[in-house]
Amino acid sequence: MRAVVQRTTGSQVLVDGNVIGKIQRGLTVLLGIRKGDTPKDVEYLIDRIIHMRIFEDDQQKLNLSLVDVGGALLLISQFTLYGDMRKGRRPSFDMAAKNEEARPLYEYAVSYAKSQGISVETGKFGADMKVQILNDGPVTLLIDTEKRI
Repeated sequence: MRAVVQRTTGSQVLVDGNVIGKIQRGLTVLLGIRKGDTPKDVEYLIDRIIHMRIFEDDQQKLNLSLVDVGGALLLISQFTLYGDMRKGRRPSFDMAAKNEEARPLYEYAVSYAKSQGISVETGKFGADMKVQILNDGPVTLLIDTEKRI
């Protein structure tokens, strides 16, 4: 499982011109699900995301987490995070989980984050989405569950 995590002052996702998810201060997360990912990967990833100390304290140090600041999470599925560009000019998505495997894990990620007391907005799984992100900092981090210790 891969996540691109961006600290934002505001983000929204549109489908067919309609806003379906919108947050103010918080994190916008693009989530890629790989073949073979499990609910344990979801829990690890969400726990890392909501407790990452990437918000500034009153001394301007990155010491506060999403939980600490009471921020929101905009969680958007994005299979293209598993695009492999090592050969040719067109990405291969062979490592990305198929819809029937990825959708339940995405839905679990949403429900797990909510169960941790996080306000969660979402995109629409499998839809053509327009995502508007006002990156704060900018602060952007990558998390990959395959690279955990």
